[in-house]
Amino acid sequence: MPRELVAVAPRTPELRSYEEPPLGPRQIRIRTEFASPKHGTELVAYRDDPAAARPYDEAWGAVMPRPAAAGQGFPLRLGNMAVGVVVETSPDASRFRPDDRVFGHFPIRETQTVAEADADPLPDGMSPEAAVCLDPAVMALALRDARIALGDLVAVFGLGAIGLMAVQLARLAGAERVIALDPIPARRELALALGADEALDPRADGGDAGLAIRRLTARPGRALGAHLPGSRIVGGYREAPTVAGDLGVDVAVEASGSSHALHQAIRATRFGGTVCVLSFYGGEATGLRLGEEFHINRLRLISARAQSLPAADAPGWTLARLVELALAWLAAGRLRVDGIVTPIVPFEESVDAYRQIDEHPERSIKLGIRFG
Repeated sequence: MPRELVAVAPRTPELRSYEEPPLGPRQIRIRTEFASPKHGTELVAYRDDPAAARPYDEAWGAVMPRPAAAGQGFPLRLGNMAVGVVVETSPDASRFRPDDRVFGHFPIRETQTVAEADADPLPDGMSPEAAVCLDPAVMALALRDARIALGDLVAVFGLGAIGLMAVQLARLAGAERVIALDPIPARRELALALGADEALDPRADGGDAGLAIRRLTARPGRALGAHLPGSRIVGGYREAPTVAGDLGVDVAVEASGSSHALHQAIRATRFGGTVCVLSFYGGEATGLRLGEEFHINRLRLISARAQSLPAADAPGWTLARLVELALAWLAAGRLRVDGIVTPIVPFEESVDAYRQIDEHPERSIKLGIRFG
């Protein structure tokens, strides 16, 4: 019998056998060759974080109280995207034939029995590693909402798969300088290889990454700590010019899922700049102090999410257009994936490898699992 990777309880992965269902109308069966999980939001569910089970109610436009007891969602299938070969089709399926290579949003299991509309043909020459990076590429393309402009200074906090895509997209958008931040050395090294100008450890300088970036972005001849003249009293209020409007990045991108990092992203952004949040936060926002730079420096804080529709620039831009663009850029190599999918392990070792991405995130960027 084929097997799949599931969490049978919070933080308890195992390989479990399953029976192949008969093919239904317009279905295909795929033999999986390569698969990968999603390290951010998927891990929140894997850990059974209470935030994962609080549903968004579309009628109310709000997240509602958790409806069920903890652990009720298990066993939980694990995985985000997979690549494979079609081995069987139902009589009325017409989109694919046996031996076609396909990919899609599928779990980590040896076979996939899905509607033919749920799979897409693997573009010629595209590697499985590039295909499973479609999801982080699409999620990072929500960065369009930040409106990065020619010559902007950009900082990217968090260098997982989405953050590494954001580093590249910032450069493609016209950023003059891209500063990447992550506590894991291997991720910083990869960010430099993928186009970042500097890669900083946010734990350095006493953990004050925001101030470190302000020092890095000081204009030549700028006297740090100096106050500008021109203050006056108007109606009892002190009116003074902005002292530090030229310090900090124009756009900070938060892709780590850490509220501490979000605070430092805010602290790193110039007066009137933009903080773009790509992350999903699984817990409470500890370490986020909105009474400091956010309150004083008139920042634009935006939540950018590719799947929250309509898009900010609809109807011209849709989720389908973002997916088509990401796929084209991945296939052409404009978005690089070399080094992002690591480690790559055989399916037989997937239980321990999945546990490692939760317990030792420093050992991976985006886990790849090879079958056969």
